[in-house]
Amino acid sequence: MELELTDEQRLVQKTAADFARAEVLPKAAEIDQKHRHPKELVARMAELGLLGIAVPEQYGGAGFDTLSYVLAMEEISRACASTGVIMSVNNSLVCDPLVKFGTEAQKQKWLVPLASGKKLGCFALSEPEAGSDAAAQKTIARLVGDEWVINGVKNWITNGPVADVCILFTMNDPAKGHKGITAFILPMDHAGVRCGPADKKLGIRGSQSCQIFLDDVRLSKEHLLGEVGGGFKVAMSTLDGGRIGIASQALGIARAALEDATAYACERRTFGKPIAQHQAIQFKLADMATEIDAARLLTWRAATLKDQGARHTAESSMAKVFASEVANRAAKEAVQIFGGNGYVEDFPVERHFRDAKITEIYEGTSEIQRLVIAASLLKE
Repeated sequence: MELELTDEQRLVQKTAADFARAEVLPKAAEIDQKHRHPKELVARMAELGLLGIAVPEQYGGAGFDTLSYVLAMEEISRACASTGVIMSVNNSLVCDPLVKFGTEAQKQKWLVPLASGKKLGCFALSEPEAGSDAAAQKTIARLVGDEWVINGVKNWITNGPVADVCILFTMNDPAKGHKGITAFILPMDHAGVRCGPADKKLGIRGSQSCQIFLDDVRLSKEHLLGEVGGGFKVAMSTLDGGRIGIASQALGIARAALEDATAYACERRTFGKPIAQHQAIQFKLADMATEIDAARLLTWRAATLKDQGARHTAESSMAKVFASEVANRAAKEAVQIFGGNGYVEDFPVERHFRDAKITEIYEGTSEIQRLVIAASLLKE
């Protein structure tokens, strides 16, 4: 793995950093407080090519690599974790499976507008009683004549209230377990599709999510993504890449916590000197910085393996579990460094603290990541 970025990768990083600093960061607190979907920032990300970074240019994307995507995700998430995950879902969970499993006709119809930002996507796997266990889902797709008729409920669907397109997972044959899962491309304005109210969440409040209700939704065979019964493969392959995106989001949150805590420690004075001169504070900052660098290297490794076309399941899980836990530790220590000021909304670290928690839960909990890593070890 090369640790030196290419000129192209540095350009993507700088473009994302400049945008995040100038346009995203000034709005981050307001987006969080109002639980507001940042429509104008999503439009700007589309203009900058950030909604389909690793999608080939012929399909509306920017044509960069996964490492470029990781670099951009960290910068956007450092400014606003809500804006970061909107970008992550469209890239990792929507565009990526269309690139890998979509037909040429599907790529032209759906991938082009999604990668270019003309449309926004969501990914519907989880259900009220099926999160980590995908085969426990109760959404059923029945083939009736030439159409699939779908009924069920999906839960916690990020981008759901604002999405145009959904990558939907169903059970076509519950008796077959994970071999009975089939994926579809679902237009969100299709008859029978209804979104519930936006979820009221602890963190990432500007990233709207909701339940999706599917009542006798009829889809033609042209909406199948991959093969009948091949949905589990689509989901797991997609989540391998998605976990790299969430690791990058976690890096951004952790970096925000470190940078804000460092700046505050240099300004806040106790016992006649800045608290940054107290060894107790220095040790906290040193540990935060070290863990963030380690998490970044794990994330870059997973991204590089994906770019090489190599298997990266365990590496993506390592990056995701470590980066998410680093983000939570960094945010906790940042609140401690801020003291009482860290507990009020006037300062940003309480937002970092709330935003960090979800990175240990979505796209595979920390417990699931450890199972994935252990499974890879026990196969060897």
